[in-house]
Amino acid sequence: MSGESTTRTAPVSGGAGRSPAGGRTGQRLSGLAVALGLVLFLGGFGWAAVVYRPYTVPTSSMSPTIGMGDRVLAQRVDGDEVRRGDVVVFRDKTWVADAPVVKRVVAVGGDTVACCTNGKLTVNGKRIDEPYLKGGVAEIQGFPTVKVPEGRLFLLGDERQGSLDSTAHLTDAAKGTVARGDVSARVDAVIWPAEGMLERPTGFEALGPLSQPGPLRVIVALIVAGGVLVLAGGAYGPVAKRLGRPRTRTEPAGAR
Repeated sequence: MSGESTTRTAPVSGGAGRSPAGGRTGQRLSGLAVALGLVLFLGGFGWAAVVYRPYTVPTSSMSPTIGMGDRVLAQRVDGDEVRRGDVVVFRDKTWVADAPVVKRVVAVGGDTVACCTNGKLTVNGKRIDEPYLKGGVAEIQGFPTVKVPEGRLFLLGDERQGSLDSTAHLTDAAKGTVARGDVSARVDAVIWPAEGMLERPTGFEALGPLSQPGPLRVIVALIVAGGVLVLAGGAYGPVAKRLGRPRTRTEPAGAR
């Protein structure tokens, strides 16, 4: 049997005392990453649930900003926080019996609003640039000058020719205006289809401060960061184990 040649495998490295894959420090860090990721991920969704409400817009009256059937996220706000240019959600029984309505605030209490001068809406005598109309016609036929009472809002749809907005309620006791207290939320973004944050209504800046966007971008960042940490922390163990798996080599039986 002396002419027989046999081989056997031997591990390149290792031993009975090998520490867990990636080492104890790596394991602790991966566990910490998963825990922190869960806090950020769930915290982001929890924060969103407290601050925002989803709505589906049933009509095309806010086109082209918001299309019929679009899903939006609206930040819960008090009516006193509403500013010119905001797209808001409100309830008014003289408009719709039992459903929320989505329109754009173009004038607030004390303002004088009229349409149109050279095709543009005017508020307190100032012509308003409205880029969110995307080239649509601002003019509304039969729109007299309206003095908005204190504590109330004048609202229009971005689809000016077909929107049942304040101009459709001018003969009401409130002259088409809505009480600030009827507003429950301010639309921040269109989430389906995913068109993102609404553009800022800069045409109203000369009349006073605009509303600031809500914390939606921060919330999304927290959720994304949390998800990345959970995935990275969960993948650390299997990856470290695979990279630390002992390699084998073959050697002749009589080499030692």
